[in-house]
Amino acid sequence: MPEQSLNGLLCRLVEELVTQGVPLQQAKREFERRYLLAALQQHEGNLTRSAEALGVHRNTLRNKMSSLGIKAS
Repeated sequence: MPEQSLNGLLCRLVEELVTQGVPLQQAKREFERRYLLAALQQHEGNLTRSAEALGVHRNTLRNKMSSLGIKAS
């Protein structure tokens, strides 16, 4: 996805969240949760491949999953 397109999507999403009064912490948590779930789904639950795709260490992914209430399958 081109950077301009991504920026446009994010700008529209952020505007909508601010308009709806969604607190920053809630928006950040939900974004991270859905982002990790999408990566895990794309890599069929494989933590090592998901972590590599996300650019984080496997342990970092596990810790983030735990803090967001995502269970390893």
